[in-house]
Amino acid sequence: MTNQSDSFIDEVTADLRRDRLFRVMKRYGWIVVLLILGIVGGSAYYEYTRIENNRQAQAFGDAVLAADAAPDRAAALAAVDAGDDRNRQLVAGLLTAGALAEQGQGAAAAEDLRALARNVQSGDALMHDLAMLKAVIAGGTDMNPADRDGLLTELSRPGAPFELLALEQKAVALIGAGRDDDAIMLIRQIQQKDGLSEPLRRRLAEMMIVMGAEPEPEAVAAGAPAAAAN
Repeated sequence: MTNQSDSFIDEVTADLRRDRLFRVMKRYGWIVVLLILGIVGGSAYYEYTRIENNRQAQAFGDAVLAADAAPDRAAALAAVDAGDDRNRQLVAGLLTAGALAEQGQGAAAAEDLRALARNVQSGDALMHDLAMLKAVIAGGTDMNPADRDGLLTELSRPGAPFELLALEQKAVALIGAGRDDDAIMLIRQIQQKDGLSEPLRRRLAEMMIVMGAEPEPEAVAAGAPAAAAN
């Protein structure tokens, strides 16, 4: 008799639980359905966005490669559609300016690069300084000396992304102005700095040799393998 009572009680309890669960699902089930739909929809949107971004990136890359092989590279690169992507716009702008400089249009390239630097989003010091450094290189001796010196001073500030390359350009400007002694002094200061790449070290040593000065021992050692290879 006790077993029958326990069994009856368990059955009633189970029915009550099922009834309670049914009422809860009836009342809040739509929230569960919405959550499931949201998760599924979010996953589908993420996957679609990822595929679309990859497609656009591939299309941009293909367009750049095709423009790079065109007879008029600068015009072809300028016509590449970078869409609304800021990074692609920057890449397209840098490539177009580089092509203009190679075609002997240094002044136009420098102006485009300075405009590109002005349009860079605030806080992106790397891309801003890269565009400005390329503008100085493209402009060369055609750039106003005062403007050039001001830009290089800003780009060569301690801790700047392209500090050493900007200092190298300052040395080049000094050489172009006939101030070899100042250029030699600056190059020796650059050679003592940390973080010099081997190509930069070799270029500095070559500039010293051209001016008839003795390169730093470290620069000679670094340039020896390259000289031997040539």
